[in-house]
Amino acid sequence: MTQTTPITLIIPQDLGGLRLDQALQKLLPEHSRSRLQQWIKDGLVTLEPAQAVTAKTKVWGGERLLVQVQPAPDQHAFEAEDIPLDVQYEDEHILVINKPAGLVVHPAAGNWTGTLLNALLHHAPVVKDLPRAGIVHRLDKDTSGLLVVAKTLTAQTSLVRQLQARTVKREYRAIVWGQVWQNGRVDQPIGRHPHARTKMAINRNGKPAVTRYEVLERFAVHTYLRCNLETGRTHQIRVHMQHLKAPLVGDPVYGLRGIVPLRMMPQHLRDAVLNFGRQALHAVKLGLIHPATGEFMEWQVELPADMKSLLEAMRLVPADEVDLPFAFEEDMEDDGLDDAYPDDEWLDDEDEID
Repeated sequence: MTQTTPITLIIPQDLGGLRLDQALQKLLPEHSRSRLQQWIKDGLVTLEPAQAVTAKTKVWGGERLLVQVQPAPDQHAFEAEDIPLDVQYEDEHILVINKPAGLVVHPAAGNWTGTLLNALLHHAPVVKDLPRAGIVHRLDKDTSGLLVVAKTLTAQTSLVRQLQARTVKREYRAIVWGQVWQNGRVDQPIGRHPHARTKMAINRNGKPAVTRYEVLERFAVHTYLRCNLETGRTHQIRVHMQHLKAPLVGDPVYGLRGIVPLRMMPQHLRDAVLNFGRQALHAVKLGLIHPATGEFMEWQVELPADMKSLLEAMRLVPADEVDLPFAFEEDMEDDGLDDAYPDDEWLDDEDEID
């Protein structure tokens, strides 16, 4: 909590009879009532002589208050921060980065600092004059891998158009639950979940979404996949894999409860899975047309160490050692698409910025 010099307020007589939070909102209209209530709860508002108060405390006019005004949480959202970046390519037009898991791409509620945007402003100050500091697509906080950032407005316009035209090539590696037996393609629209506004879901009112997947390696309990995006929707791979009843290992949002056969797995594999603290998804390859030269360029990075270790743990278990209590079904029929709320502009994970 930031410590500030308290300001002194005198409750006017015409505010007598109001609750303390209501009176404060009249005196400090630039701050939301919920923020003022939080300050009261945190002990940042006191009556003189020093008395504990609550948001419901009645004021009658003439009271003297000490208020420790706190800066807005988004105050530092667009400040440069010295955060290391794994730069795969850079010139005066674009920057290609291998994002680690745990790094938020763009500031938002709960993550106003320590983001990729803050790092970009430090690494390449020229992006400060661009919309979203040159960011044209995102990866979810706990998805690792490649993404491109524009360093000029011309480059940003070109990259956005390429994303809209679906000519940007994006390839992912995913480790999922269950034994996927065939390569396939998921063509299911994605929109907001009808009941959980922070989630996405298969729904008929959503945007078209297509994911191609290919089996790279099959294990006793899991499958290692290559996934290629034909579209870029929020959480696209995660939602489509859940739809196939083959959710990503470690996915805290789109995993399927009750199907994970932890008790049937050897201890070393159980430990590896339980200790894997994120969705097992990595953007391994990125290809695009360079905005200035017109040349097609492509980059590829290795799997991160945590996914390599997870695969090694899976390779130690013979494919016939575990009798799966659930099975992957190819070309599953959808049992009722969700009717979501109208989809508005919000971004995360594999979604491009429109």
